[in-house]
Amino acid sequence: MTGIPIVTPLLHLWKRLKQHAPLPPQRDLHTLWGKRAQLQRRFQTTPTSFRLLELLGPLHWAEFPERDLLRDWGQPTIPYAALAATVLVQLNEGLVSMRQVRQFLIEHPVLIWLLGFPLVSAPAHPWGIDADASLPTARHLTHLLRAMPNAAAQYLLADSVRLICAALQARGVERIGECVSLDTKHILAWVEENNPKAYVTDRYDKNKQPSGDPDCRLGCKRRRNQGAPPTPTTNPRPASNFKRGEFYWGYGSGVVVTKVPSWGEFVIAELTQPFDNGDLSYFFPLLTTTEQRLGFRPRCGAFDAAFDAFYVYEHFYRADDPLAFAAVPFSERGGYKAGGRLFSPEGWPVCQAGLAMPLKFTYLDRTSALIEHQRGKYVCPLRAAGETTAEGCPVNHKRWSKGGCTAMMPTSIGARIRYQLDRDSQAYKDAYKQRTASERINSQAVALGIERPHLRNQQAITNRNTLIYLLINLRFLQRIQNQQPEL
Repeated sequence: MTGIPIVTPLLHLWKRLKQHAPLPPQRDLHTLWGKRAQLQRRFQTTPTSFRLLELLGPLHWAEFPERDLLRDWGQPTIPYAALAATVLVQLNEGLVSMRQVRQFLIEHPVLIWLLGFPLVSAPAHPWGIDADASLPTARHLTHLLRAMPNAAAQYLLADSVRLICAALQARGVERIGECVSLDTKHILAWVEENNPKAYVTDRYDKNKQPSGDPDCRLGCKRRRNQGAPPTPTTNPRPASNFKRGEFYWGYGSGVVVTKVPSWGEFVIAELTQPFDNGDLSYFFPLLTTTEQRLGFRPRCGAFDAAFDAFYVYEHFYRADDPLAFAAVPFSERGGYKAGGRLFSPEGWPVCQAGLAMPLKFTYLDRTSALIEHQRGKYVCPLRAAGETTAEGCPVNHKRWSKGGCTAMMPTSIGARIRYQLDRDSQAYKDAYKQRTASERINSQAVALGIERPHLRNQQAITNRNTLIYLLINLRFLQRIQNQQPEL
């Protein structure tokens, strides 16, 4: 009876030593995720580490396109996989700087082992490792973010899409990705030119590159009024001196998103470019990646008015499927409105007199659109043969004396669909509602800090953006695994 008070403290000490015993050999996160039940019983004192293992573990880290880790740098080579996982931890935990995330890892030594950093043995330390010596400096972590190829982060994003589709199909969800939406998000560079309180000469001179970021470019976020404002009556200045719109130095991020009824939305593809690239420049790269990851071409797409181009409509057109189309608002330009230009059964435009205008000739246009395309000139049917009829133009067109009216437009089917699309139909309205999915994804990305990154390099910002959208997908996958449908 007298030995019990001594044995009890020794028993607690033995349990603590057992809990902090040296860590087993390192494995990739996916392998450790498969053994999480065994590890959780052993590491009961580290719930944060295993919460993050549950989040990151489903990805197939063993197939991550890693760099050569056998090169002799004079010190252990840090895997890119460990860096990508570290940035995901930083974003998920709301840590602003690499210095903060490094301190967070020091306070959770098991997480250093889970993420795959080269370990420095120290028997006197908890878990048998020297946490501070096992981690690179915060500056080196930032350098690795600049050096890591974006293809490595894109692999993880593609893997998350595959996992989400498999998880949804296992729960009876079909037709995933039939309708997609594309939207862009502006990203402000970390330069004084974007600070309205800082005095900067020639703030909006695109030829004067900010010294804080050599890769950012000047672009316009929103342009509400297309016409020039009137010259003010007091303190007059020429109307050309006014900046019409919101101009920033920075980048743009485009995402293709699809919504799953009752579950929510997730990201299929992502692309980051300098801010001087227009919205249409995202269309073909992102749609190509989307088709590769889904394995088929989406049936329908929802876009804003910036994507009102003939090749967007042509991309989704299927002759045997009337419900395959691009839901895009009509952008009034050239004096025409939606439905304002009619076409004959042959596909020729109809003039103001109601006559079909025959095609006179075609040529290859390399300048008026983002892609090379065939463009044609349609001419007045009464003057097509080069002869003037006695009756003249039925509507007395103002160009009758100069050869009659003409129309220059692409010969693509998309050029006709742009005018003929019924934007008042229920099918169009149902498809256009999908645009809210990309807006909700952008809201989540803003909450994760995508709009104002504290980085000064395009490669680092590109990798961070991809990992932000990857984290959004991982959270969506976790909700599926926890059987939590959207309300």
